[in-house]
Amino acid sequence: MSEPLVSVSYVSTATAPFDDERLADLLAQSRRSNHAHDLTGMLLYRRGRFFQVLEGPQDAVEHLMDAIRRDDRHSDVRILLSERIDERRFTEWTMGYEPIGVPTTAAPEGFRDTFDDLESDDDDDATIRAVRELTVWFRARTLAGTALREKEDAR
Repeated sequence: MSEPLVSVSYVSTATAPFDDERLADLLAQSRRSNHAHDLTGMLLYRRGRFFQVLEGPQDAVEHLMDAIRRDDRHSDVRILLSERIDERRFTEWTMGYEPIGVPTTAAPEGFRDTFDDLESDDDDDATIRAVRELTVWFRARTLAGTALREKEDAR
C-alpha cells in the first residue's frame, strides 16, 4: 500500500526581499527537489510574504516542512491547513508559481491585497476558506494562461 497523500498550506515571511532573479533560483531549486521527492504544489510571493501549498507522500511533505522551518530565508512559518487528500490538486506542477504584482491603482472592495487574511487567529473557518479560494484562483489563472498560450502557439 502506498503512503497516504497530504497537503500542507503555509505562510512565511522572507528574511530578505526576493527580486526576480532570487525567486527564479528558489523556484529552480524547489522544482528539482520536489520532482526528486514526488512533491507537487504552488508558490505565491508578494511583499515579502510566501504562501505555499505542498502535496505528496506524508513523509516527504513533513521532511520538507522541517527543512523550510530551518531555512534562513524564511521566518514566522505558520501552517494554515494540513489535510489528507485522495488526489493531488497540482499534478501539473512540481512547483507552480504565479507572480503577483503590486497594483498601481486602488483595489476594488474585497480584493485580496495581502496574505494577512489567511492568518486570522479568530476564525479558523475563514482561514480555510481563504486558503481554498486562493488555490482555486491560482489553478484557474494558471490553467487559463496555459490555454491562452497554447491557442496563440496554434496560430
